[in-house]
Amino acid sequence: MRRVVRQSKFRHVFGQAVKNDQCYDDIRVSRVTWDSSFCAVNPRFVAIIVDASGGGAFLVLPLHKCHVRGQLLQPEVEDQCSECIKLHSIRVCRIGDRHTAQGRGQRITALLFAFPLQTGRIDKSYPTVCGHTGPVLDIDWCPHNDQVIASGSEDCTVMVWQIPENGLTLSLTEPVVVLEGHSKRVGIVAWHPTARNVLLSAGCDNAIIIWNVGTGEALINLDDMHVDVIYNVSWNRNGSLICTASKDKKVRIIDPRKQEIIAEKEKTHEGARPMRAIFLADGNIFTTGFSRMSERQLALWNPKNMEEPIALHEMDTSNGVLLPFYDPDTNIIYLCGKGDSSIRYFEITDESPYVHYLNTFSSKEPQRGMGFMPKRGLDVNKCEIARFFKLHERKCEPIIMTVPRKSDLFQDDLYPDTAGPEAALEAEEWFEGKNADPLLISLKHGYIPGKNRDLKVVKKNILDSKLGGNKKSDLISAPKKAADASDTQNEAKLDEILKELKSIKDTITNQDERISKLEQQMAKIAD
Repeated sequence: MRRVVRQSKFRHVFGQAVKNDQCYDDIRVSRVTWDSSFCAVNPRFVAIIVDASGGGAFLVLPLHKCHVRGQLLQPEVEDQCSECIKLHSIRVCRIGDRHTAQGRGQRITALLFAFPLQTGRIDKSYPTVCGHTGPVLDIDWCPHNDQVIASGSEDCTVMVWQIPENGLTLSLTEPVVVLEGHSKRVGIVAWHPTARNVLLSAGCDNAIIIWNVGTGEALINLDDMHVDVIYNVSWNRNGSLICTASKDKKVRIIDPRKQEIIAEKEKTHEGARPMRAIFLADGNIFTTGFSRMSERQLALWNPKNMEEPIALHEMDTSNGVLLPFYDPDTNIIYLCGKGDSSIRYFEITDESPYVHYLNTFSSKEPQRGMGFMPKRGLDVNKCEIARFFKLHERKCEPIIMTVPRKSDLFQDDLYPDTAGPEAALEAEEWFEGKNADPLLISLKHGYIPGKNRDLKVVKKNILDSKLGGNKKSDLISAPKKAADASDTQNEAKLDEILKELKSIKDTITNQDERISKLEQQMAKIAD
C-alpha cells in the first residue's frame, strides 16, 4: 500500500525571523546590479556589502559580545556618556570614545576598544573594509580561518583581508594581499573547501583563476573554457572539481588542475535569464534557471549522464534569480529568490521524485541578498538546522530554521559530524594533485572556536622547483598575459632604479671632489 505522506524528519521544519532588536538596522545595502548574495556569514562575523562613495566597501559586524579591553587613563572626563550600554555590569561607551565607565561603585576613565553586540541601529560612522577603488561585487569567508575574508570588485582585483579578533575599531584599508590577474571586474570569489589558502576567482573577462594566497600568485588560469559571462562557480565536496553556469546556457564540469572539461550540458535551462549550478555531497549537480516561457525551474543532474535531468520542476513566473544554499549534512536545499519575500526549501533523496518540496518561509519585505551560516555556527540546543541573514534595503534580519523536537537532548540524527575549520590539505599538496575530504567535527557539545593563526603571505612561489621537474607542469600555469606584462613592468622599473642609483653615485662622487678641493683651499687660507 502506497504511503500518502512521505516520511521525513524535516517535514515540519519552520522558519522564524528574530525580533527587531536583534536585527541590524540602517545599513545601506549595495545597489550594484550584480546577482550576488551581498552577504557572507561565519560563526564570528557577518559581512555585508554596502554602498560607499569613492570606491567599494563592506561592513563586518561581530555576532557575539566580546570582553572590554582598554587602557586606564587619569580621570579627565567627569561627565557620564549618554550613549552607553550595560555590559558585564559596567557602563561602556562607543568604540574609541574617551569617556567615563562606571561600575562597582568606582568611577574610572578608559579609552575603550571593546564593542557591544552590534545589533540595532548601526552608526553611519561604523568602520568598514574599504580598500577597493570600485564597488565590491562578492565576498567569501575563508572556511579555515574565521578572521580571513576575500572580496572581488569592479576594480578588477581580488583582495584578502584579516579582520581583528574582536572586530573592527577603525576602517580597514590595507589588505593582507592584492591578487591581480583579471582584465575585467571580478564578480565571484570562492575558497577551496579542504585546502588551505586556495582561492578561486572568476571575472567578466570569462576567466577563472585559482590562487595560492600564501604566496600571492596565480597558479591555474582557465581563460579559454568560457565564451560568455560566468554566473557562478561551485566546488565539489573534496575540491577536486568545479562546476560553472554561464550566459551561454551551458553547465560545465571542470577538472581545474588538468584544465579539462569533464562534462557539459547545453541549454540546461532554455530561458535567457541567469542560472545557477552547485555540486551536491553525492556528486550530483543541482541547477536553477528559467524556461523558455520565463518560468523558474530547478533541476537535478547526474554528471556521468547529462543528456536528461534526474528531476525537473517548474515553480512560478517570478523574474528574480534563484540563489541556492545547500546543507550537505541534511541534504536540504534552500532557494532564495532575489526580490522575493520567501525562502523555499527542498530535501534531496534517492527516492522519486528526488527533489521533495518541504515548506516555504514567507515574510512581507523583499530580499536584496542573503547570507547562510555554516553548520558549526548554529545553536544545537534549540534544534536549529539553518540560519539566514536576509538583506532588506536598509536592514539585515536573521532568520532561524528549526526542527520542532520536545527533547532537550542532543539530536544525533539532525547533527551528523560536519566540516570543521581545520584544512585537510596545504595549498602545495592540492596543486600537486592530492585530494582529501573535509575534516569532520562533532557538534554534540557545541562548537567552540579555537585560536585562528594569522594569514602570512610570502611573495615567493615555492612550487616553482617542484613543478619544474614535473611532467605535468605545463598543466598548471600562471596567467601568461598578466605574467608577461608584470615581468616587462618590473624590468622597466629596475632599469629606472639602476639609472637613478648611477646618477646619485655620480653626484656623490662630484660632491666629494668639490668638498676635497674646498677643504684644501681652507687649509691654505688657515696657514
